[in-house]
Amino acid sequence: MTLSTHVLDATSGRPAVGLAVRLACGGAVLARAVTDRDGRVRDGFPDLAAGTYTLTFDTGGYFAATGQQGFYPEVAVTFAVTDPGSHHHVPLLLSPFAYSTYRGS
Repeated sequence: MTLSTHVLDATSGRPAVGLAVRLACGGAVLARAVTDRDGRVRDGFPDLAAGTYTLTFDTGGYFAATGQQGFYPEVAVTFAVTDPGSHHHVPLLLSPFAYSTYRGS
């Protein structure tokens, strides 16, 4: 199963560039990546088997780097992979005081 993410900064209406992301399973870190100039991580994650995983976004570091004061120092999105043959996309829409996520395509 392949995995990607896309982070948009809702305050600026632009991609969240340079945001650190960590992928873990059962407490073990599987990968670390940083969003590109389009706010995406396309190829930084390994193929995944069925199981439960967590993407942790370093929103505190991102907000500090962009001169914003944020409420959430990190955002953790835990998701279940039930079909290892399909692609999973986990987008994050981010602002200093709110965030949302969904299963993308």
